[in-house]
Amino acid sequence: MLTMTVAFSQKKEPFFKGMYVQWGYNTEWYTKSNIHIKMANGNNFILHKVKAHDRPDMDAVTKKPTEISIPQYNYRFGFYLNKAHTRSLEINFDHIKYIVTDGQKAHVTGKIDGVAVNGDSVLNPNTFLHLEHTDGGNLLHINYVEQKTLFTTKDKSRPLVNLIWKAGAGINIPRTDFTWRGSRLNNDFHVAGYNFAAEAGARFYPLKKLFIEGTAKTGYAHYINALANTNELKGNRVHHGFGYFELIGLVGYDINF
Repeated sequence: MLTMTVAFSQKKEPFFKGMYVQWGYNTEWYTKSNIHIKMANGNNFILHKVKAHDRPDMDAVTKKPTEISIPQYNYRFGFYLNKAHTRSLEINFDHIKYIVTDGQKAHVTGKIDGVAVNGDSVLNPNTFLHLEHTDGGNLLHINYVEQKTLFTTKDKSRPLVNLIWKAGAGINIPRTDFTWRGSRLNNDFHVAGYNFAAEAGARFYPLKKLFIEGTAKTGYAHYINALANTNELKGNRVHHGFGYFELIGLVGYDINF
């Protein structure tokens, strides 16, 4: 009697157990920073404890609804690590706008026009300078994410409210708008440093796969060699770092594999 053994292979489970996509908007507050500017003409100086602000531009959504990327925006691509969807890895992009506040008095040290300087100066784009990362500060990083269900639906078939927390690090890809004595140039996008951050908040599921997320985030961004060229001067670089606090609101959708 001939016995035949037939082997059936089991389908291999995917490493990721689903994913999600998100889009939203943000607003920020920044710590003061020391901004080191090194120029191709030999100027090499530091602006000490400079104040900066953001520009949410949320009215742009109503004025030009098709141009949803005018305001400060965020997007996320998350990949779930377990079937319960409580752990994930997330590609996290924050389009922030960092604007040095005009009219403030800053202490300046270093060398300008071949002369050593050590005193206060008013930051003015026509007579001195202006600096902003408004196309934008652009923080790209990878997050590890965990969730914990706080409330479920009455039949306990799915989560209704989840607490969420994240931590990650990555790179800065700014487009720096720089003005030197009235000469302005919005520079090219450029990998210019690194960042790290932590974030926490909650997700609300009005539908099974659709969710709304609100988080608060704090982190540090360090720009090592941001481009600060003008039409007349090429080779200028900016080095500075600052802490930030960010509030974020997003809409997301879960995708099962």
